[in-house]
Amino acid sequence: MILDSVEDADKVAANLAFSVALYSGQMCTAPQNFYIQKGGIKTSTGIVSFDEFAQKLADQLNAIADNPKAGPFVLGAVQNKKTCERVTDAEKLPGKVWLKSRTFENPMFKNARVATPVLIEVDASKKDIFSKELFGPIALLIKTKDTDQSIALAQEMALNYGAISCGAYTTDEKVKEKIADEMSLAATPVSFNLIGGIYMNQHAAFSDFHVTGGNPAGNASFTNPEYVTKRFTWVGIREPVKA
Repeated sequence: MILDSVEDADKVAANLAFSVALYSGQMCTAPQNFYIQKGGIKTSTGIVSFDEFAQKLADQLNAIADNPKAGPFVLGAVQNKKTCERVTDAEKLPGKVWLKSRTFENPMFKNARVATPVLIEVDASKKDIFSKELFGPIALLIKTKDTDQSIALAQEMALNYGAISCGAYTTDEKVKEKIADEMSLAATPVSFNLIGGIYMNQHAAFSDFHVTGGNPAGNASFTNPEYVTKRFTWVGIREPVKA
C-alpha cells in the first residue's frame, strides 16, 4: 500500500482496516506493507500526520474487533498456531507497536483459535523486516522520506521478492501515473483510491486471475494459456468511477 494523498482519511482507514482484518490476514492478497511519508498524508482538509493516520487505522481495527456482529465473522479463525506465534513475535520487532494483538470470543465457536491484527511502525531503512512475508494479521506502517521513496521501495520489494497486488492512494494525477508506470514495470497490478465496499483483497473480477507471472510472487498467471505466452505478462490497473 502506498499512501500519498486522499480525499477522506477516515474512509481510507476504514477500508484498509477491513482489508487487514478480513480472514485475519490469511489471504494471499491481504496487505502487509503500508508506505507512508513521514510528512503525513495530504487530504482535502489539510495534512493528516503519520501518527494521526496510524491512530485512525488502529481505532478502525479495534472497532471491527469490538463489534460483536462483525468482528468474529470478519476475522474468522487462525488456521495454524504458528501464525499466532508469528503475531506474538511481530510485537517484538524494532519499531513502535501501535496496536497489540488480542483474543476475542467467537459466539459460534468457543474454542476457535483467534487473534486480532497487530500494527507496527517500521523505519524505511529496516528492509530486512518488511522484505519478508509475515503471514497472518500483521500490518507494518513503513515511514518513508517521501512518496518517491515509498514508490521505489514498493517496486523494489515487488521485483526482488514478489507482489500479487499493490494499492495506492493519491489525488495527484502525476503521482498516480508514476505509481502505475513503476509498479507495472514490476508486473504488479495497482488498485487506486479504494473506499467503501471494494477492498484490496478482492484483487480481480475473477477470483482465480491473480499473479501476473512477471515477478517472484508467481511464475504463471491463472488464465487461459491461449492468451499468454512466456513473452508476455499481464498487469492491470483499476480505479473506481466517480458517481
